[in-house]
Amino acid sequence: MITSMTGFGAGEASANGISVSVEVRSLNSRFLEIFSNLPKKLYFKEFELREIAKSKLSRGKVNITIAIEYGPGAESTPVKANLDLAEAYYNELQEIRKRLKIKDAVSLEDVVRFTDIFKSNDSSESSEKEWTLIAKALNIALDKLNQMRQQEGRELSRDLHTVMKNIERNVEKIEKMAQERLPLERQRLREKVAKIFDSDELDMQRLEMEIVLLADKYDIAEECVRMQSHIKFFHEALKGNEQAGRTINFLLQEMNREVNTMGSKANDAALAQTVVATKEDLERLREQIQNVE
Repeated sequence: MITSMTGFGAGEASANGISVSVEVRSLNSRFLEIFSNLPKKLYFKEFELREIAKSKLSRGKVNITIAIEYGPGAESTPVKANLDLAEAYYNELQEIRKRLKIKDAVSLEDVVRFTDIFKSNDSSESSEKEWTLIAKALNIALDKLNQMRQQEGRELSRDLHTVMKNIERNVEKIEKMAQERLPLERQRLREKVAKIFDSDELDMQRLEMEIVLLADKYDIAEECVRMQSHIKFFHEALKGNEQAGRTINFLLQEMNREVNTMGSKANDAALAQTVVATKEDLERLREQIQNVE
C-alpha cells in the first residue's frame, strides 16, 4: 500500500466552555519525527501524545499545533485571580491615598500592578480535562491527515505503476536487442579466433581467455532475469497492505545496480540508448519514492 508522507489534518473538541483545536502537518523524513507545542503544564503528557501519533503514523516529519480557548462558562481557566487579596490591596491603596491626601482615585490599573493576586490554575484536574480534549482533537486531526496521505498515495501509486511498466518494456527491449546481436558477436568472435589461428603458434590459453571474456562481456541475460524479478516484487509491493516505502526504495537500488551493469556491457548504440532511458525512469521513481511512507 502506498501512502504519501505529506499532508494536513485538523481536529476540534470542546466541553465545559473549553475549546481545543489541533492541526497536524507532515513532511518527508526517513524516520518518524514528532514536534508539538504542548502547553507547559501538560509537558508530562508528551509521551502519550507521541504514542497516539505513532499508532497512526510510521514515517514523516510531523508538526502538531495545539490551541486552547476558554469561554465564559469554562470550569477552569489558565489564570485565576485572588479577589480577597485584590480587595485588601485596594483598601490599603485607599488608605494611603487618604493619608497622603492624594486627589487621584485608586484605579484597577493600580491594583493589578500587584501580580501576586493572579495565579496559574494548573491543577491536575483541569489539566486532565484539557488533555482529554487535546487527545480527542488529535485523533480526529491524525485521521484526516491519513485520509489526505492515502489519497495522495493512490495518485502517486498510479504514476509509479505507469513508469515501472515503461521500465519493464525497456528491459524486454534490451533483452531482445541483446539476443538479436548474438550472431554479430559470434562473427566477431570467429574473426578474433581466426587471427589467433593465423599466428605461427596456437596459444590455447589466450584462446580460452578471449572466449570467456567475450562471453561474459556481452551476456546480459542474468541482469535481465534479475530485473524482471525486481519488477515483479515492485508491483506486489504497490498492491500489498504493508507500508511499502522502504521495500520499494531497496528494490530501486537493486534495479539501478543491474541497469548499470547492462550499460557497462552494451556495445551497441541503440541498446545503450535504451539503457540510458531506463536509468532516467529509475531516477524519476527514486525521487518520487522519497515521499512514500
